[in-house]
Amino acid sequence: MTPDDLFGLRGRVAVLTGATGRLGRTMAEALAGAGATTWLVGRDQGRLDELAGKLSPLDCRPFRCDVTVDEDVEALGSALREAGGRVDVLVHNAHVGRGGSLRTATPADYLEAADLALAAFQRLLGATRDLLVAAAADGSPSVITVASMYGLVSPKPHLYDSPEAGNPPYYGAVKAALVQLTRYAAVELGPSGVRVNCVTPGPFPGDGGDPALIARLGQQTPLGRVGDPAEIATSLLYLASPRSSYVTGSNVVVDGGWTAW
Repeated sequence: MTPDDLFGLRGRVAVLTGATGRLGRTMAEALAGAGATTWLVGRDQGRLDELAGKLSPLDCRPFRCDVTVDEDVEALGSALREAGGRVDVLVHNAHVGRGGSLRTATPADYLEAADLALAAFQRLLGATRDLLVAAAADGSPSVITVASMYGLVSPKPHLYDSPEAGNPPYYGAVKAALVQLTRYAAVELGPSGVRVNCVTPGPFPGDGGDPALIARLGQQTPLGRVGDPAEIATSLLYLASPRSSYVTGSNVVVDGGWTAW
């Protein structure tokens, strides 16, 4: 049995929001590399085109869409219908990173974060639900949300140079809510043959970060290191592929053991 037999997505259609982000780029390469026609969704058309160019000749389709705007998401749904009328994989990975603390957070920050994590997921499901159900006729369509370890535990302030350098309170709050919304969606969509799961990354700071901070983050895991984006890609492919056809309502934690102690 080959990797393509296990996790291949040939003939499938995948939609990835937050495609040009740090983890999004790796996810895009994984989905397209597995054979899926991969719609790269984000706010910046230039960055989407650049990513599609780097992934060529893989089948990627850059599509500018702000998932917090109803009309943009509706346009995405319309484009998907015109292109074939099915969605096999929907990955909600849109995210805006910033630091903060209770001292600096405002009510508007919470509303903005909830719009991007929760309301945007509602918009995406509204625009693609019939396309996911259509894919269930000959497959096992998969919806995947991307949460965070800080939706499970609080940041450790001593790891950061200042209170405002760590993850803000509203980030973890909406990521925790996204895990629960994933469970809810799994229960509602299960009878239609659509699976809904969550991936919860741990410390994935990426290249170019503060080496001292990266070292401190790595020391907080039983494995003693931070994650490589490729280690998210494998979990994503498992949930995206029909090989996980009996997995729904789950939260796959990929954190090096951060939340285990």
